[in-house]
Amino acid sequence: YLHDYGIEKLVRDLRVHQILEGTNEIMRVIIARALIGR
Repeated sequence: YLHDYGIEKLVRDLRVHQILEGTNEIMRVIIARALIGR
């Protein structure tokens, strides 16, 4: 129903962005742990 208002793409892009941002946070933690573990 959201595409009737033209914001479907915006909402979809925001969802994808949130998922990618979460992935970036996880990668930062993994990299930090790897560096500390040296």
